[in-house]
Amino acid sequence: MITIGELRPDDRADWAELFRGYTHFYGRELPADIRERTWWELRNGDRIHALAARLDDRVVGIAHFLVHASTTSPDVCYLQDLFTAPEARGKGVGRALIQAVERFARDRGCSRVYWHTKEDNRAARRLYDGVAENHGFIHYVIPL
Repeated sequence: MITIGELRPDDRADWAELFRGYTHFYGRELPADIRERTWWELRNGDRIHALAARLDDRVVGIAHFLVHASTTSPDVCYLQDLFTAPEARGKGVGRALIQAVERFARDRGCSRVYWHTKEDNRAARRLYDGVAENHGFIHYVIPL
């Protein structure tokens, strides 16, 4: 049975492994100070939030998200990172995390939850196409 809850202090090693898997998937390697800051921010829960999915009391999925203002609606929730351990894929972990983020956003009066993924991330897109609408936006970035 999948349970969703906040990250606990003793989840750090499992979280770090999943977060490394997430960043590796997207071709990034984060310096230790960024990982440390991210862990601190997630545990603090003021600016960014995290949920953990557990199977048999082991963290097998993570979601990182934040709420921000919008010029055209009430606040919105951005699901920045979603990752499931390879051995837990296909068991509903990603869907359960998305639903939990959706509940979090609804409880805070947000008008929507949104996220991005790579166009060729077909496995994730099968899930995403079943739980959300693709509005066809193209993502541009100016690295600073």
